Amino acid sequence: MKDDFIVPLNGLAQGKTEFFRSVGKEFFERFGNSEILAAGLDVRIVIEKSNRFIGVDCEIQGDVTVTCDRCLGDLRLPVSTGFALSVKFGDPDMAGEAEGEREIVVLPVTDTDLDLSQTVYDYICLSLPVQRVHEDGECDPETVRFLSSEDEEELVQKDSSTPFAGLGDLLGMK
Repeated sequence: MKDDFIVPLNGLAQGKTEFFRSVGKEFFERFGNSEILAAGLDVRIVIEKSNRFIGVDCEIQGDVTVTCDRCLGDLRLPVSTGFALSVKFGDPDMAGEAEGEREIVVLPVTDTDLDLSQTVYDYICLSLPVQRVHEDGECDPETVRFLSSEDEEELVQKDSSTPFAGLGDLLGMK
């Protein structure tokens, strides 16, 4: 499982080679990511090798489960992302440049394997929204009740023993 995304470049035949991998929660745990509670992702990797070119095209589809920022319940998010890389050997100063639509990855001449696990992980995490909340009406109603501003007013009015009870007078709620 640890080597799922290591591609032996020397062993690849000329032309296109296709790999299929599945990504679950264990994949994210290896990176120390505790935000992903569950995952069901399919990864399709197509590597094209010619005399002077190695291209990597990757498509990632599926879903991950995270915690809703509003109600703290489980939230299932769809994932649909991918990337295109050009693999080159030699000068590390070329890394980070772009070649058309492809990002350039530079490996030392001595490397014979390409580890795509970090790249796959990064693209999945970057595809997730910053704010992760359920659609309106799908959050846990009990939690939302405590978050609602109307309910806050009722709670302040009902319980005069709290230190915040006097705020109701100031705000004109009594």
